[in-house]
Amino acid sequence: MRALVCHSYGPPENLTLQETPTLIPDRSQILIDVYAASLNFPDTLQIQGKYQFQPPMPFIPGSEIGGVVRSVGADVKGFAQGDRVMAAPSIGGIAEQVLAAPSAVRHIPDNMDFKTAAGFAMVYTTAWHALKQRAQLRPGETLLVLGASGGVGMAAVELGKLLGARVIAAASSAEKLDFVSQLDPDELLNYGDGDLKEKVKALTDDKGADVIFDPVGGSLFDQATRCIHWNGRILVVGFASGRIPEYKANLALLKGASMVGVFLGRFRKEEPHLYEENFRELLDLYGKGSVKPVISQTFALEDYVAAFNVFSERQAMGKVVLSLRAD
Repeated sequence: MRALVCHSYGPPENLTLQETPTLIPDRSQILIDVYAASLNFPDTLQIQGKYQFQPPMPFIPGSEIGGVVRSVGADVKGFAQGDRVMAAPSIGGIAEQVLAAPSAVRHIPDNMDFKTAAGFAMVYTTAWHALKQRAQLRPGETLLVLGASGGVGMAAVELGKLLGARVIAAASSAEKLDFVSQLDPDELLNYGDGDLKEKVKALTDDKGADVIFDPVGGSLFDQATRCIHWNGRILVVGFASGRIPEYKANLALLKGASMVGVFLGRFRKEEPHLYEENFRELLDLYGKGSVKPVISQTFALEDYVAAFNVFSERQAMGKVVLSLRAD
């Protein structure tokens, strides 16, 4: 089978598209023919050796896929050859086949295509966990979403609206704001000029936002700590800017505010039943048409460099997907 292999850390140009041995599931694994694999910002960090979880070399990147079950191990229950599924195998997804544990695989609705399946799990479960469990977002509160045009930002805007919040979608350009406007946020904020704090205050009668969803970090986080409302919660989701910021304790004291970490992998490990409940709720919302993932760019497997560079050039809007087979 063809697979994208990382032999050394660096830019996507270092990756190699090559033939690798056909996979065989053990008794507890599912073998899936991959139709689509999504890219996420952590994938770009992983191939550079900068992510929290680094597999041994060489490895196949790719943490989310949509596809069809080819075969199952003897001990696997609930899945059979031909089932349409989504899977989150952690690594190995950017290949024509992938092995996954049953706990990482889910059947997909009949009306969900493979590209959507590949781009659904990580962004929606991250945003739902952040807003529901970590922020405990309440109807009527103001939610500020930074990096709102990216995959996880779009999910946060969408889910924040469903939870009854007043949502301010913030991004770095007019083009990105125009893109996220399809989700009908209550306000749009352009911080491309570097000014976030004063613009948030102007939109909130100088009070600040109740909850700030931050997958960007860097200078935006620094400003977020100064435009958070009393008893506000700053959700630390990631550091797409490249700089991990520091939270000054005096600002937390003056604002009565909290910095709240959002780490989906640890949440899934520590509270698996709650994670599963969240996932069921999200699939139910999809089935009802309440959430509509936006797949903005699809690349052929051979164009993997261009696909990865969408993230390194900070141009990602919605979900970016690699297509491996015709849907």
